[in-house]
Amino acid sequence: MNNQVVTIMAALVITFVVLAASSMAQVVIEPVVFAIFIIALIWPLQKALQFRMPKALALLITIVVTLAVVIALTSMVVWGGGEIADWIRRNLLKIGTTFRNSTTWLEDHDIFVMSHVTENFDAAWLVGFLKTVASRVNVLVGFSLLVFIFLIMGLVETEDFQDHIVKLKDQETSRRLLTASQSIGRKFRKYMIVRTIASIVTGVAVGGFALLMRLELAAAWAILAFALNYLPYIGSLIVTVFPALFALVQFDSWQTAMLVFVALAVIQFVIGSYLEPLISGSALAISPSVVVFAVVLWTFLWGLPGAFIGVPLAIAFLTLCAQFPSTQWIATMFSGASQTPDRRRTEAN
Repeated sequence: MNNQVVTIMAALVITFVVLAASSMAQVVIEPVVFAIFIIALIWPLQKALQFRMPKALALLITIVVTLAVVIALTSMVVWGGGEIADWIRRNLLKIGTTFRNSTTWLEDHDIFVMSHVTENFDAAWLVGFLKTVASRVNVLVGFSLLVFIFLIMGLVETEDFQDHIVKLKDQETSRRLLTASQSIGRKFRKYMIVRTIASIVTGVAVGGFALLMRLELAAAWAILAFALNYLPYIGSLIVTVFPALFALVQFDSWQTAMLVFVALAVIQFVIGSYLEPLISGSALAISPSVVVFAVVLWTFLWGLPGAFIGVPLAIAFLTLCAQFPSTQWIATMFSGASQTPDRRRTEAN
């Protein structure tokens, strides 16, 4: 019993040290983690191409395909954000009037808004906000460059790294590590397929509802709903709240804004709580509380990139725990209800 307590305490200390290091060394660790995640997704393509052509050419094609996908998703977000920014610029006076009327109504009902917020809501405030967004974009460009460098290096050395694992003296540990890495790669790919299908359905549903309501920027909301759905919870919240606020400005009606908010919340709930679990089945069985905790934790540590990578990190951690007898209890405790004991034993073996 004492040994178990010591083991648990040691695990907690190690976890705290790892999280602290991840926060303090974010600039270095974050791009490495993202590169490893992308390698796990695209390695089957790289491996398949290597059977048909030289390794260098296979690597080049894999990188080009990956960049095309990333650039396409980024372009969607940039285009949608640009459309919204242009709409805000053209309707700045109307936005200010709606904002002041809303704060007046709230104050009449004993809900007070900070006075300096109301006074400073003008073009200068908007320019400052856009400058902040621009600085964030510059940081994202630097981050993407580091991920790209680590990605190329990782793809080149993946096979060598697998060979090093095979040559470990402890053959049982070697086997478990290889099994865990293969299982993690499969789950990562299935996770992204599920997210992509859910994102497409979300984009179509949000765009269709926006058209039905005659909400301006319907195409932009549809594109952003698709792209931001890759950020669990946070992306859904953004695409639920912001269209409602825009509806308040466009229609000057809080009832319409509330209708938009409720309808989009229902769409997000149905897709996130029914469609995604139905598609993913039991292969990605993970406790919903763990999903929320992972998103919140890694968003706190790494910001929006952490919101994206938090769930894959949780999947990788639990899959790795399931491979070793001393940590199988962790995977069992935090796995989803749909994962049966037989399946857990199969994955562990």
